[in-house]
Amino acid sequence: MTTESLSCFKAYDIRGKVPEELNVQLARKIGRSFALVYNLKKVVVGRDIRLSSEDLAQALIGGLRDMGAYVLDLGLCGTEEIYHAAFSMEPAGIDGGVIVTASHNPADYNGMKFVVKGARPVTGESGLKEMARLIAADSLPLPGTAPGQLECRNNKDSYVRHLLTYIDTPKLKPLKIVVNSGNGCAGAIVDLLAAHLPYQFIRVHHEPDGSFPHGVPNPLLPEKRAETARTVREHGADFGVAWDGDFDRCFFWDEKGNFIEGYYIVGLLAREMLKKEPGGKILYDPRLTWSTEEQVRQAGGIPVMTRTGHAFIKERMRQENAVYGGEMSAHHYFRDFGYCDSGMIPWLLVGALLCREGKKLSELVADRMSAFPVSGEINNRVADPDAIIARIEESYSDGEKDYTDGLSISYPGFRFNIRKSNTEPLLRLNVESRGDVVLLQEKIAELLSFIG
Repeated sequence: MTTESLSCFKAYDIRGKVPEELNVQLARKIGRSFALVYNLKKVVVGRDIRLSSEDLAQALIGGLRDMGAYVLDLGLCGTEEIYHAAFSMEPAGIDGGVIVTASHNPADYNGMKFVVKGARPVTGESGLKEMARLIAADSLPLPGTAPGQLECRNNKDSYVRHLLTYIDTPKLKPLKIVVNSGNGCAGAIVDLLAAHLPYQFIRVHHEPDGSFPHGVPNPLLPEKRAETARTVREHGADFGVAWDGDFDRCFFWDEKGNFIEGYYIVGLLAREMLKKEPGGKILYDPRLTWSTEEQVRQAGGIPVMTRTGHAFIKERMRQENAVYGGEMSAHHYFRDFGYCDSGMIPWLLVGALLCREGKKLSELVADRMSAFPVSGEINNRVADPDAIIARIEESYSDGEKDYTDGLSISYPGFRFNIRKSNTEPLLRLNVESRGDVVLLQEKIAELLSFIG
């Protein structure tokens, strides 16, 4: 076996097709290698609702215990529940965490995300490559004679209490909210939060079901948005929220059922967090930037551009001590949440904002959408992405270039970013303009002509 054959090892997680690229035999070795590389003593483990997740999680737990690690099994949970456990239970000796999930990938995929002490992310450079090397070389030590202990733990009440610290519940007012869990893991947490909130929830695909009877939940895809939009309109809701399967991303619809690009939510949450910490630093990714930069500066904050991807953003969040970081792909990171991303905190903040200001969600983002119209992320599978990026760079050589992540080129009236995905064989394009929809459409068509 070679490290190249371990194709499920990615830049900042493990993800692959089951069982061809990821199976229980490999999962046990992954558990052993994770414990060995980081000398782990006490690890929290959880899993999403995918049909393969329980078997993979049990094999992973077996590998961790082979190396003597004490494992706390949180069972069915969201990715951020592992993050929360890792940083909130650190004083109890937690020095690692793993969630078995493939997030929004197809149903026959699965994967794992790893953190170490304090919910610090594990990346290729910080440990995944070494784990792969040990597995490929078949150089893992034999299991110890006494396996580590296993404890099943329900940590949801502690997690929910933490979520509620981000809002002032006595000041909330009745709202009607559509919540679409997509048969993922979010529903259980919504139900626990509901007991503390004066909101009426319209629940859609609320029960967890790893067979995904309504398709894999990924509201970033336009074809996955119609049902939430329709339900918002039918019930006259104040807004709608939907999540991906492991609910580390959340997506918004206004009271008219219009989908709100995650880009505009970043600016909204940045302003909200800067009210709590004036002058704070706000991180954002290079795909779409102008609106966020303008709003952060207007609110007295310091905008900091960083590479796309949860592991890279978390590392930079710590370096900058940033209060908040947001990606247009609907990942939102909070310093008080162990610098990790949460799909629950954003909608709680948006609900509190609507209650406080007495405005509709459409009113809070309308000026931003008009001032900085966007293409939405356009994804294409191509044979040679590097060649396409090189041709585009040559054709737009007179623009202002930035290489923070992929290629960004800016002109006075428009800018774009084109980059290869870290997790899928895709070329991703984002375009924005300064209030000029016609120019935006022209540049989208122009750039797509290079991609074919």
